[in-house]
Amino acid sequence: MKKIISTISLLLAGTIVMAQSQPKGLNTGDVAPDFMAKDQNGKKIELHTVLKKSPVVLVFYRGEWCPYCNRYLSQMQDSLMQIVAKNATVLAVTPEISESIDVTVKKTKAGFSILHDEGLKIMKQYDVAYKVDDATNTKLKGYGINLMKNNGKNGNNLPVPAVYIINKEGKIAYKFFDADYTHRAPIKDILAHL
Repeated sequence: MKKIISTISLLLAGTIVMAQSQPKGLNTGDVAPDFMAKDQNGKKIELHTVLKKSPVVLVFYRGEWCPYCNRYLSQMQDSLMQIVAKNATVLAVTPEISESIDVTVKKTKAGFSILHDEGLKIMKQYDVAYKVDDATNTKLKGYGINLMKNNGKNGNNLPVPAVYIINKEGKIAYKFFDADYTHRAPIKDILAHL
């Protein structure tokens, strides 16, 4: 029963993006906006510093409550050795507060940096952020998903699940952006573009 409720709530959450003024994301060839944020270990991560050493696989995910996000981050962790072998770094970005990120790490065993996007700065720069409308948010709460609790000051905002590969020159070399939260960038495509 709990899985059915989760599935229903995720379907509702997925339709939110379709119904609103949808973000478009950045495009291949665009200069990737620089950012700084702290990861789950309190380490300051600056994009331009990481790019001096390696390309970046930048993953935007919605939250620990999303089974599709958890499955994808687990796949990313399972493929981490292959990604690192291509001299790349994985960074995940979420509106979640640190306590929720801790839950994500436990669920996914993520060994890469997960960044709390304070004030939605990164999500807005990459044009992936959208606000969940009040009616849908109320429905989500009815299914046990409290975005305000998970996101803190970031409120009822989520990213379109997206993946960008940023090359060492700071340009977007690959983009996967799909408002359908059930679709994620295939790991084989990511590896092929590194």
